[in-house]
Amino acid sequence: MEMDLKIDSRIKLNNGVDMPLFGLGVYLSSEGDECINAINWALDTGYRSIDTASFYNNETSVGKAVRESSIPREDIFVTTKLWNSDHGYDNTLRAFDKSIKLLGLDQVDLYLVHYPVQDIRKETWKAMERIAESGACRAIGVSNYLTNHLEELLASCNIPPTVNQIELSPYCFQSRMDTVALCRQNNIAVEAYSPLVRTKVFDDPKLVTIAERYSKTPAQILLRWALQENIIIIPKSSNQERIEQNADLFDFQLSTEDMDLLNSFDKNLLVCWDPSITP
Repeated sequence: MEMDLKIDSRIKLNNGVDMPLFGLGVYLSSEGDECINAINWALDTGYRSIDTASFYNNETSVGKAVRESSIPREDIFVTTKLWNSDHGYDNTLRAFDKSIKLLGLDQVDLYLVHYPVQDIRKETWKAMERIAESGACRAIGVSNYLTNHLEELLASCNIPPTVNQIELSPYCFQSRMDTVALCRQNNIAVEAYSPLVRTKVFDDPKLVTIAERYSKTPAQILLRWALQENIIIIPKSSNQERIEQNADLFDFQLSTEDMDLLNSFDKNLLVCWDPSITP
């Protein structure tokens, strides 16, 4: 199957908003020059999506880089997230107001619930819906929601989530297929964080063999796999060379055989949270 993907390829969310399939994550990018430089390098390379969060403590730098860029604001997709300690109706509204002030932007493109905090997340989503209705955020969604969390939300919400951002790679894809399938059944875009498995699999001989076949790096193979699965990706880096290298994905495509091979790598390898422990 031909995959005519470009660095500025976008996916239409279920509320009609277009979101880039490819972007930069800034988790662990320190406030100040480190974060600002990373965003500038990414934007110069062609990235058009930046993913931050209240928990990352760098929203001020993200906003500064976006505001001072020569690229029009409407061309840059900015995501931030609600932290776990800010759940609840009133807390969520306050947390969003704080984030948008730190960013210094009139509008956020996507606001995500960072984690499905038990017992209170329904009240949180009511506030998320109010934020969406206010126009201060173009789209709302969730992160780390597995099947049970999504089923609960979909049964009670007035506005469904547009995006579910979860940890995904070939090493934890089949074991998350029930969640991915539920998202796709409900037209919820799937977004992968830690798509590079924090480099822990780069020496896997199976992955290295595929990378050599395309004269690409293991990282590039993992990222291209996600794009061909129609999964949004936000690889994190503060290194200019790696930021540019991570974007070098659009001059090749993985064969059906290699996609199938990558899809056989699953061993439920998680390098971040395991939301399955949260009812």
